[in-house]
Amino acid sequence: MWLTAIAEGIVATISDGLSPSRVSFSLSETSLDNEEFRFDLEPLQLNITALPDLLDAAELMHFTGLNITYPCKQAILPLLDELSDEARGIGAVNTVVFKDGKRIGHNTDCLGFAEGFRRNFNDVVRQRVVQMGAGGAGAAVAHALLAEGVEHLSIFDVDVTRARDLVDNLAQRFGAGRAQVGQHLENAMAEADGLVNTTPMGMAKLPGTPVPAALLR
Repeated sequence: MWLTAIAEGIVATISDGLSPSRVSFSLSETSLDNEEFRFDLEPLQLNITALPDLLDAAELMHFTGLNITYPCKQAILPLLDELSDEARGIGAVNTVVFKDGKRIGHNTDCLGFAEGFRRNFNDVVRQRVVQMGAGGAGAAVAHALLAEGVEHLSIFDVDVTRARDLVDNLAQRFGAGRAQVGQHLENAMAEADGLVNTTPMGMAKLPGTPVPAALLR
């Protein structure tokens, strides 16, 4: 069984995410003058309800954009003026660009995960895959997995309604039946060719794993 995980700007409880460092590297490779500021909501004793004020502040400070991460990728959607086709289809945003007085949401998680998957798992069997998590990152990864040829994707989430909504979203793009809400984790793991963790579990502030070690093989 192959295993992979996606690490999770505006950041809430996760402070060791990789995205800001990737953005810094990308900008440093260009000729653009840039400064990067990190807004970690937890030390500021804030939560996602602060998003409207943070977006207003970023615009007033003439930011060109924001990198958005857990748990704001879906909560930010109603606050944006436009969405790219990718972000609209996935239903999550990890990048906001301020342009011509508008807030434009993009999603590069799907493309990024797909590229990493092709590089590292190009030859693996991908008939049945278990995915843990159906949030913003999970939505992007699920789209990427099906686009990369996974035949049957079982999605588990503590919020069953969120998992069902993601499955319905995937059916619109990939057809019904390829993704399903996970029912019995032990049975799904016994049949799975691969496991993907898109939850924040396993990071510094949330140690552990969403799958019991006994089910890994």
